[in-house]
Amino acid sequence: MSIKAKAGRAQSAAKLFTHQGTLAPLIRTAQLLAEAQQQLDAHLPEELHGHVAVGGYREGRLTLITDRAVWLTWLRFEQRRLLTLLNQIRGLETLQGLQFKVRPIRPLYQPVHQPRHLPAEAAEQLRMCASDTSDRHLRRALERLASHGDRNPDSS
Repeated sequence: MSIKAKAGRAQSAAKLFTHQGTLAPLIRTAQLLAEAQQQLDAHLPEELHGHVAVGGYREGRLTLITDRAVWLTWLRFEQRRLLTLLNQIRGLETLQGLQFKVRPIRPLYQPVHQPRHLPAEAAEQLRMCASDTSDRHLRRALERLASHGDRNPDSS
């Protein structure tokens, strides 16, 4: 089975990114949201950094997401000032209002690397158990575990 592009639907990449292309409005909206985030980061108090994110722009309203209700309350009190600040961005001059949502802003989880350490004596005990075991699957599993043992017996 082959995949053939249909002449009526295929578009060049250059055409997609021009003003008439289908991706141009999406890219412009993403740029506006990035500019709004930069403007907020530059003018918000230090304690709010990392707690407020721009969530989206739809029908003249910008959505701001925060991770705690206390920051939401502060944002509501400062709504007029933030709206004036965001109206200075080219493309957001017609911004009519702000919408606020409380959602956890989770950083990317990086699991902590915990290296394995198996003393040489424990590895030797596992090898002895493996040699006494008649079940070949269990024997292989024990030998694999024993292979993680320290190579140098003085390292314990």
